[in-house]
Amino acid sequence: MQFAVYQETHIGGRKVNQDRMGYSFTRDALLLVLADGMGGHARGEIAASIATRTISQMFQQQATPYVKGAERFLEEAILAAHHEIHKYTAAHNMPESPRTTLVACLVQHNTAVWAHCGDSRLYWVRNGQIHGRTRDHSHVENMIEKGLIPASARNTHPDRNKLYACVGAGSTPRVEISGRANLLPGDTLMLCSDGLWSMCTDEELVQMLTTQTVVRAVPDMLATALRRAGDTSDNITALAIMWQGALVSDAVPTTHGGSTVISTEQLPDDVVSTTIHGAKTEVDVFDDDEIEKAIEEIRGAIEKSSQLLKD
Repeated sequence: MQFAVYQETHIGGRKVNQDRMGYSFTRDALLLVLADGMGGHARGEIAASIATRTISQMFQQQATPYVKGAERFLEEAILAAHHEIHKYTAAHNMPESPRTTLVACLVQHNTAVWAHCGDSRLYWVRNGQIHGRTRDHSHVENMIEKGLIPASARNTHPDRNKLYACVGAGSTPRVEISGRANLLPGDTLMLCSDGLWSMCTDEELVQMLTTQTVVRAVPDMLATALRRAGDTSDNITALAIMWQGALVSDAVPTTHGGSTVISTEQLPDDVVSTTIHGAKTEVDVFDDDEIEKAIEEIRGAIEKSSQLLKD
């Protein structure tokens, strides 16, 4: 596999950053996960940390070097995260269980499957258009679907923060699994918290992802959202990849400040790398110029492949 990846988070105007994100990969599989701890409940950052760590640990156990049964894995991993949050609550005698929204994506064999619970989102972008997007588990989204309010009210309605699904609540979470998405070189996948999408329209997000590399687009998105939200800004987090393909022969992994271009084909079957806390290994740090150069190489390879198909 080869992909460019960038992740960034900002505390915004809050006292605590309750967002967590990260990615894990083997030679043949890539896991992306983002959790947004719910501020209306105690210690949402704990729920988000437990969720991302639990899902990553299960990936490390089962991706040998790929996961058998992507849909089943995602559902079981999210339910395992839910149970781990409740175990933490009991062990620490907390009066209420911490909660989090969550979105996770598994990519292997040029195919992506994702799952979510709550209003953390995934966007799948190709050729300047949204090919897929998660549907928020919110009362506002239900009202839009029923025609009770216009879609334009999504980000401003007073009930926009009322969710009917999350991880860590008293009842078993509702986990929504996507269909299988066949990725093409140049496709972009982005996971983000509501602090980002509530401040930027889908059209703006797509334009930034289409006209820039993920290394540049994600910081621009966060800066735009922070500027618009001002002093009352929520935590803002995004994790994005540009996909090159499952079989690439001549790339070098590089990274800096969370941004990475990765080629995995030389990895042994039993090696897992991750940016999520508690993981086996971390990625080394390289220079920004190397990142941009590697991303340009990806784009050049995409253009070359497209020209060969035309010929």
